[in-house]
Amino acid sequence: MPFSVNTNIGSMVALESLTKTTHDLSMTQKRIATGYRVADAQDDGAAYAVAERVRGDIAATTSANDQLGNAQGMIAVTNTALNNVDSTLSDLKALTVKLADGTLTTSQRTQYQAQAKELTNNINSFIKSASYNGINVLNDPATTANNIVQDGSGTVYTINGYKAVTNVYNVVSGANAFTAGDAQAALTATGALTKAIDATLGQLNQFGSYAKYVSAQITFNNNVMDAQNSGLGALVDADMAKESANLQALQIRQQLGTQALSIANQAPQSLLSLFR
Repeated sequence: MPFSVNTNIGSMVALESLTKTTHDLSMTQKRIATGYRVADAQDDGAAYAVAERVRGDIAATTSANDQLGNAQGMIAVTNTALNNVDSTLSDLKALTVKLADGTLTTSQRTQYQAQAKELTNNINSFIKSASYNGINVLNDPATTANNIVQDGSGTVYTINGYKAVTNVYNVVSGANAFTAGDAQAALTATGALTKAIDATLGQLNQFGSYAKYVSAQITFNNNVMDAQNSGLGALVDADMAKESANLQALQIRQQLGTQALSIANQAPQSLLSLFR
């Protein structure tokens, strides 16, 4: 190879190699610093686009789970109210059995009627106090269907409200005036008290099903997000053990490249000896 002071082939080759090593070292340091193999579109545009879409899906599903958490709270409050109503109706049934006795004195019947009034007032209070985040699905809601977002794609699950004031409280609200005949009629299979109890138990079953479904959906959403995060990690996460090994290798290559460039830059100095 001819010697020239204008063109130093060795220096150019060494510089090119050093530049590549420096670039690779910079990329490795970026991966170590961020923990990502693909931290932005510059690293891998296609993979980054997929990763951003998956991150958006995860964020949407997380938001859906937040809404389902609100639904859980609403259902839990509703179930608590219904349990209290059911318990109170049981007490009212026991009291109605006493009111059905035609041998009661006027004073005794008045006392039992007063107790019945307190029990029905409690039922009304439980129904009207069953609010969560300003929503009460028992207090004769104007809108009985409540659509809850259940997943990241915006699919909704309907929780139907129930007019408990009309179908439970109003049915037994006259218990404070029960005569023996009224009480006997209320206890029959088609009587007011039986209807109120059946309605309450039916709603306990319904809202229990809602609670089970919402809980299962939250678990499912969490499992989906775990799978998405796992796939996302496989797509963009850096292998830190590999990057650590690369870092050491590239640092050595950088040192050697710097020395090679230094040697190549000194080569033209040898030409001076030809002119001595």
